[in-house]
Order: sequence, then structure tokens, then C-alpha cells
Amino acid sequence: MAGSERPSYDELAALVVAQAAVIATIEPLRAELARMTERVAELERQLKTNSRNSSKPPSQDVYVKPAPKSLRGKTGRGKGKQPGAAGANLKLVDNPDRVVEHVPSACSGCGTGLRNRPSVDVVRRQVHDLPEITPVVTEHRLHQRRCRCGVLTTAAAPAEASAPACYGPNVTALAAYLLTYQHIPIARAAQLLADVLGMNVSTGWVSSVLRQVAPALQPFTDAVHDAVRRAPVAHFDETALRAAGVRWWLHSASTEKLTTYLLHPQRGRDAIDAFGVLPGFAGIAVHDGWHPYRTYTEVVHALCNAHHQRELIAATETHPDQDWPGLLIGVLDELNVAAHTARDLDLPELPAEVLHPMITRFDKHLADGLNLHPRNHIGHPQGGRPRQTTTRALLERLHKYRDDVLRFAFDLTVPFTNNQAERDIRMTKTQLKLAGWRTRTGATTWLTVRSYISTTRKNGVHTLTALHNAITGNPWLPTNPSNHLTSYPAAPLTTPTTTPASRERAEPLLRQMQQRFHSPATFALPANNRPKHSRPHEQVTFLGPGLGNCRYSRG
Repeated sequence: MAGSERPSYDELAALVVAQAAVIATIEPLRAELARMTERVAELERQLKTNSRNSSKPPSQDVYVKPAPKSLRGKTGRGKGKQPGAAGANLKLVDNPDRVVEHVPSACSGCGTGLRNRPSVDVVRRQVHDLPEITPVVTEHRLHQRRCRCGVLTTAAAPAEASAPACYGPNVTALAAYLLTYQHIPIARAAQLLADVLGMNVSTGWVSSVLRQVAPALQPFTDAVHDAVRRAPVAHFDETALRAAGVRWWLHSASTEKLTTYLLHPQRGRDAIDAFGVLPGFAGIAVHDGWHPYRTYTEVVHALCNAHHQRELIAATETHPDQDWPGLLIGVLDELNVAAHTARDLDLPELPAEVLHPMITRFDKHLADGLNLHPRNHIGHPQGGRPRQTTTRALLERLHKYRDDVLRFAFDLTVPFTNNQAERDIRMTKTQLKLAGWRTRTGATTWLTVRSYISTTRKNGVHTLTALHNAITGNPWLPTNPSNHLTSYPAAPLTTPTTTPASRERAEPLLRQMQQRFHSPATFALPANNRPKHSRPHEQVTFLGPGLGNCRYSRG
């Protein structure tokens, strides 16, 4: 084509073909750019992951240690002991073990002698101290008598006198307590017993203590396992441990009053079945949402919201221009405070006037997040299911398992988090760092004694007394409370019905929440309780008892 001549049809066709070829090369580049952008965003998210915004332990905060920050919101309360909280101090006792009289010999003013003057008053001062600790040796003489038939009979020895010379149950109980609850290594425990008690025990004896105590706890182990399995609410967790240089999985099942453990080579369903608690469990299982727990479809589940809050914090850091993560954190905090306050007021459930507005806000903020993060329907070029972003996966879990996330607000017997299980399993990590276990048997015996100590302490039983009784053949056993279940209704969650009685219960609860949050608690009044000058689309904020204490904002 020369000058101003128009291109021919063939030239136009060739140009179109060339442009199509260029476009065909651009589209894969765009797809590749999208994948690389997503990959960079995921790597940046992983670099920002720490113990505050994920389930990583603080020991794995490699690059930057985040400033300590609690997930609990501000309550306006000062630090330390709160007004009205029960205190503890050292008090005078009425019957001291020893009384020492101190009489002044001369006047502190003029120096005159006071020997013959009567006492006009007595100032009492008591010193609480320990006596000098010395070992007590008790000799048991087992008499032998021969019958006329010629048989020689020896008197039976008490359980603690198992050898010609042995340590008694009190020393054994103290050694077991030091090893399992105070996490003192064997050599240091032997040194402590020598320094404090004056008993030069060997490290070999200290290392054998748990092997002596654990078999005596078999009745307790069976009883506590059965009690947890029939509890109305139980907490489950698992963590990795190393024993004999091999990785094992520690499984925990616990309640506010019970603790039991299982050490197993696997983490998944086989180990949970071997534990024997979830199979046939009749109550509510609180856990962190790990998939094998979900395979028990006949069990009612409740999820740990501390995990959700950490993931929502990560979402706020990944998407600082979006407000839905922070709003969801706020709603969960308010629901948690409302549940705690309702328990303090001995309410059977959260009134509808309190619960319904918060649940509505939760659903709205969750829907906003899902709209901002649409689902990816494009699979990987090499095949496989479409991969979702971390934020989208979080939103889908909150949506799919909404009832399990919010179960704590509908059933006040269910806690907000799975902290009970995490507290019961956490100190095993401390033991692993300080001493560890050289054999699986050593780890199992340690966990058996630890389960016993944890359970007895939860029930207010003195630890050394409980260990002494177990060593002498009378271990403490859990009772079977009347609220243990044989089945639990797995009905969908429903908001309580609004009634005059529920309205009456709601007002003191909201006043308590105002004091904790130092701000009014927002909820939508039922239509039949709305002031005449309000309109259906207005949000009503309750500021105190009585319908006159309301303010309105366009919703």
C-alpha cells in the first residue's frame, strides 16, 4: 500500500490475523500475571503471619516479634484487683501452735523498771513459718509365728513398706509432683529433695517414681475417660511431641473438671478412634475446626473463636481498606461479653432483644466480606480444584459452619474458645523443652500422672494428698454428675422469641454490657415495643431502662 491508497482486503485480513496472534499471546500472559499477583500476595501474607494473627506459636515468630496484644477488647477497667473482688491476705489465727510472751523490762519514757507492773494490754503478732524439716523413719516389724501344723506365717506389711528400706508415700508423692507439675528435671529434683528434706535420694530412684505411681492410677484413668465421654461439653486438641527421638501426637480431651490424654503415632481419625472419647460422644465437642473432628457427623460441634479472631486480624492486615474483618471481631467480642454477663445474671439464655441484632450484624458483615472476595472458579493449568485465597477460605468456613461458630451465644454452657483444651495441653510443651522423654513409656507414665494432678486440682483436691492416697492404693476418682448425657439434640440454632419476660431480662444485661464496654449496646427493639415516633428502618440504641432512653439513627 503506497501513498493514500486504501488497503486491500488481503492486507486487512493479514492485519487481523497478525492482531489475533498478538492477542492470543497476551491472554496467557494476563492469566500468568494474575497467578503471579496472587502468589506474591500469598507470600507477603505468609511473611506477615505471626503468633498474633494465626495459630503459630510465639517460638516461630522468626522475623519480627509482634508487640504483646490481647484479643480481648477494652473494658474500661483498671489493671489489677477490681473493686468488690475477693482478696486474700495473711490473717491472725485463734489457736497458734506456739505462744511466746514478751514483757518490757523498763519504761521507754523515764527508764523506771516495770517488773512488778501489771499488763494493761497485749499486742498480738504471729509469724507463719515452717518447722525444721527432718526425715522420720518408721520401722514396721513383721512378726512371724509358727502354727502347730508347722507353717510359718508372717504379718502382712503395709503398702508403703515394699522393701527392707524404702522411701515412703509422702516423699514419693512430692517427687512425682516436682517431676510432672513443676517440670523440674530429675537431677534438680533429687538435689531439691536433699536440700529441703535432708534426704539424699538418688537420681535413679527419682527417675523410677512415675513408673511406681502410674500403675496405681489405672482405676482413675478408666473413670476419667468414661466421665469425659459422657460430659455435656468437652474440649479436644492435639499437638506434636517427641519421645525417644520420634514424633508422636498428643491428643487431649478435657472439661472444666476433667483431663485425659493419649499419646499416639498418628494425628488423624485412627488416633481419635483409639482415644475412644469422640466415638459415641453425646455432648458438644469444642475444637479448632480440624477436619478429622468433622468426620464425626453424629456429634454436635462448637468452634474456637480465638482462632477465628486471629485469622480476622490477619485479614485486617492483608486488606487494610476493608472494614468487615474488624466489624466481625467486634461483634464476636460483644456476643462473648453478652454471654458472660448473662451467666453472671443467672439467665438461661441470651434474650432475643440482645441476641438478634448482634447475629444480624454478624451475618451482614460476613456477607459483605463474601461479596468483596468472590470465589475463584478457574483451576490451575495443570489441573486440580480452583484454589481459594486465605481470606475467601476463612469467609467460607465462617459461612458454612455458622451455627458452630455462634453456638456459644445460643447455648450458654458452651464457651467462646477452646482455651480449656489448650491450657491442658500447653504445659506438655514446657516439659518437652526442659526435660523431654527418652522413651514412649516415660512419656505415657508422665502424662498419666499429669492427667491425675490436673483433674484433682480442677476439683479442689490437694495435690500431694491425692498423690499420697493413690500411692497407698486409694486414688481419687471422679463422680458422675447428674447432667451427664446419653444424647444431645443436634437441632439448628434459632433466636429466642421476644416476650415481655425476655425484655425484662434484657435490660439488666444491657446495663452490665454498657459498664463493660463504656458505650451503649445497640439492638433493634421489637416492633410492638418501638416508640411511636420511630420508623421501621431506624436503628434503636438502648441507653438504659425505659423506652424514653433511646436514640435513633437512620439504618
